[in-house]
Order: sequence, then C-alpha cells, then structure tokens
Amino acid sequence: MPVTGTRLAAAAAALTLFAAASTSAFAQKKYDTGATDTEIKIGNIMPYSGPASAYGVIGKTEQAYFSKINAAGGINGRRINFISYDDGYSPPKTVEQARKLVESDEVLFIFNSLGTPPNSAIQKYMNSKKVPQLFVATGATKWNDPQNFPWTMGWQPSYQSEAHIYAKYLLKERPDAKIAVLYQNDDYGKDYLKGLKDGLGAKAASMIIAEESYETTEPTVDNHVVKLKATGADVFFDVTTPKFAAQAIKKAAEIDWKALHILNNVSASVGSVIKPAGYENAQGIISASYLKDVSDPQWDGDSGMKTFLDFLAKDFPEGNRLDASVIVGYAVSQTLVKVLQQCGDDLTRENIMKQAANLKGFRTEVLLPGITINTSPTDFAPIDQLQLMRFKAERWELFGDIISGEVGG
Repeated sequence: MPVTGTRLAAAAAALTLFAAASTSAFAQKKYDTGATDTEIKIGNIMPYSGPASAYGVIGKTEQAYFSKINAAGGINGRRINFISYDDGYSPPKTVEQARKLVESDEVLFIFNSLGTPPNSAIQKYMNSKKVPQLFVATGATKWNDPQNFPWTMGWQPSYQSEAHIYAKYLLKERPDAKIAVLYQNDDYGKDYLKGLKDGLGAKAASMIIAEESYETTEPTVDNHVVKLKATGADVFFDVTTPKFAAQAIKKAAEIDWKALHILNNVSASVGSVIKPAGYENAQGIISASYLKDVSDPQWDGDSGMKTFLDFLAKDFPEGNRLDASVIVGYAVSQTLVKVLQQCGDDLTRENIMKQAANLKGFRTEVLLPGITINTSPTDFAPIDQLQLMRFKAERWELFGDIISGEVGG
C-alpha cells in the first residue's frame, strides 16, 4: 500500500513529538559536580578525634542512615556516597578537609559538619565557591544570614534562642539569682553568653556576677568551677562541650556547690555526659531539648521512637541508644533526605539551597510533639522551639510548654 502524503506528515509529526518529549525528559535532569544518574556525592567533616570527639558518633550515625537509604534503593534511584573526614575540631584542619572535599573529591555539597569554630573557618570559602554548607552541626546564630551567606544554613535551634529560654525561666523562677557563667572561649560559647544577656535584658548586669572562659586545649575545667563557686553564685550556667561538661558536673558535686545548674543542650546527652559524670551528681540539672529522649518512658509506645530503635537494631547496632548525638544524626539525616527528595532530578547546588529553604511544617519522627522544621529564603533557622527539662534519677523529665526562643532583630 503506497505511503500517502498525509501518512508521511503524520509520521514526521510523531517523530518530532517523540524527539521533543525525549529532549524535554533529558532537560529535566540537571546536575552539578557531585551528582549523576546513579550517585549523590556528599561531604562531611567531624571531630572523630580531639577535644570534641564525643560528637564523632553523629557522623557514624549519618553513615549508617545513608547506608540504610541506599539499601532501599537510594533517593530517586541514586545512591548516596557519603565521604566523612576527621578534623580533630581544629579549624585549620577543617579548611584542609573542606578543600579536599570540594576540589579533589568533588562533592555536590558539605553536610552537617560539626562545630562553630570549624564551620566559621570555612564559611567564606564555601560561599565563594557557591557550594552548599548545609545543616551545619552548630547552633551559632551566624548561620541564619542568607543575605550575606546564601550557601550556609543551620539546622538545630540557635544557641542564642536556647539561652533566651533559660533567661525567661530565670526571670520567672529566680528573679534575684546570682549567675556564674562558664563558657568555651569561641563563637559557640560567646553566642550562649550573648543570648543569656539579651534574654535577661536590663537585669543582666546585676544578675550575672561572674564569667569564666576556658580553652579547648585545657585538660580540665575544674579550676574554673572552683573559682565560680567562690563568687557565691546560686545559678551555674554551664556552656561546655561533652568532655568538659562531665568534668564540670563532677567537680561541682565534689566541692558541694549547690547552685541551680543549667547545662546547654549540646551536652545534655545521658550516655556521653551524665552517665560518665555520675547520675548522683546530675540530679536537678536543667537543660532544654527539641528531640525525644530514648530513656523517657513516655515514648515507649511511640511509633517514631520505635522506627528509630529499629534503625539502631538493624542498621547501627554499635550506636549507644542513650547518646543524644545518635538521635541528632538520625534526625538531621532524615531532614536532608526530605530536601533531596524535593530536588527530584534537579541536583544543582542552587536547587539544593532552594529546596532546603522551602521546608514547611516538616517533622522527623523524633522531634518533640509541637516542634516543626520551617525555612524560607529569608529564614535559614529550621528549628527555633525547645522545651525545658530537668534531670531526675537516671533520665530527663520534660516540663512546661514548648517555647520559641526566636532571636528578634
């Protein structure tokens, strides 16, 4: 049967349509360095050694979680290649590792690298390279600055927000308190101190009677704790990382300092801080949280907690269920997976940041009820709510309402 002109035209039209569809499908896939049809290459920097090595378990948890995701088929068919290096909590080493990840390993972005001084050391570099420095593992307020640093975003509540909450509590419950502050002498420690002063407002000058800073190179903070007790303070605001927090709790008990002890959230881990310091020495300590605590029986029948414990049993059996850093690593990994799912086939660095800045009411299974993750192009602080808790027997007990400690102005 002869091919008519009409049939030729129809065939040509069909071919054109097919070509257009193929081109359209091809065009939908956009990649920057570090992403392909089969892989998403992610960099990470952790203090697996050094004074903050207790936090190294966060990186190990993330590795286990991404392995679980890969075993289930990856994200949109792509497996995560998670490359994590040790910087010993040393900023010069962080710079070296960041350059290696970006320029040699050619990762798509760096995720959840830990520590305020280390991340401060690479912030300008990451932004000049236009490589996302995403969900950094530090609560410094500076990470929420999309106007000046559009490639850097925090994740956890800011240290200033958290300190505002303690200030609100003290103004209500201890308005005549005499506060002694121990803080790490860097941006991390100073952020908490600023938050406390801002939260106390006009009363800060009269309520804070002593400030002692320590360096991470010091073997112990014992002498600082002794000096602070000697001031006659009846509130001890303890801004320390896990190693030093355990020392401070032990020393305060040893010298019988009966002050109300407020401990920052980053060192509230039962497994890595409270247990080594001695449960008997930690009674009555106050802190704040935004994540569920495995040791709290109220979560025994909770489906989210069950999912987390199943992950530990099957995918990360070496993880200490009492170490709060494990649940942090799990929760932030879930948040990243959500961002990558939203990216679809547009795995450009620009779209990574765009999707990270477009989280609305997102919840991981382990956030406390009432707390959600929200971001926008002008708000790079995903979590700004916490709840106070008090240590009793061998666990934390939550009390009061979910409080927003959002830093204004």
